[in-house]
Amino acid sequence: MDLPAGQPSLLKDCWNNSLANIFSGCYSAGMAGKRASISRKFDSPQQEAYLRIWRLHDRLGMLEDEVFRAHAITSQQYNTLRLLKARHPEPMQTLQIARRLVSHAPDITRLLDGLEKKELIRRARSVASRRVVEVWICPQGLELLESLARPLRELHQRQLGHLEPEQIDRLNELLRLAGGPHEPEESPWI
Repeated sequence: MDLPAGQPSLLKDCWNNSLANIFSGCYSAGMAGKRASISRKFDSPQQEAYLRIWRLHDRLGMLEDEVFRAHAITSQQYNTLRLLKARHPEPMQTLQIARRLVSHAPDITRLLDGLEKKELIRRARSVASRRVVEVWICPQGLELLESLARPLRELHQRQLGHLEPEQIDRLNELLRLAGGPHEPEESPWI
């Protein structure tokens, strides 16, 4: 990306160098199975690890989006249905769902509105406390999860099937170690 014509050369160099630093995690294509080379050095090993995780999340997420788009839901909606199925036939409280989602949902009400509009869930105020909203998965939600089971198994194979079982175990352990300090004490992800 260049600045408009007529800008001083030093300013252009600073701008382009800043962009290069921001995108230093971009890689050139490897040839014949060779490992891709890093176009610039990272500021620290932690920065490299973080940017690799971020890029991997983006790449794997693109594959995931294809599957969920074909079923007219989002990954957040799928995750909500998965949580509700685990408690079925019992309900879950709205705030319990929000705490257990894989990724933060700042507007859990809107997320649930979308699922309810599709008749995948139902909600009701708790008899014990009118301030609490309870959520149940509907038969259509269970059917949707069933229809997603095989495509998601195939997706996970496409995403990480190139790794050996021992590598997957090691990766999971490293991710638990990296994420542990950033999870609340009661998190199921520790």
